[in-house]
Amino acid sequence: MYFQRIEDLRTDCDYTQKYVADYLNMHTGVYRRYEKGTREIPTWAVVKLTALYSCSADYLLGLSDKRDA
Repeated sequence: MYFQRIEDLRTDCDYTQKYVADYLNMHTGVYRRYEKGTREIPTWAVVKLTALYSCSADYLLGLSDKRDA
């Protein structure tokens, strides 16, 4: 699922949940729920995460295994 992918991307980049939450301008607890899959990621956050990780939205959401943006 996409929530596992955003966690994997974060850990691959050695980012903390706090760092990504700050990047998205939200509380760490909200971001943590995205990674757990208990809260849906809004479109604007997907767009910002694709920029942070230099990947496509399809890759981020688990629709493709091709990471290229």
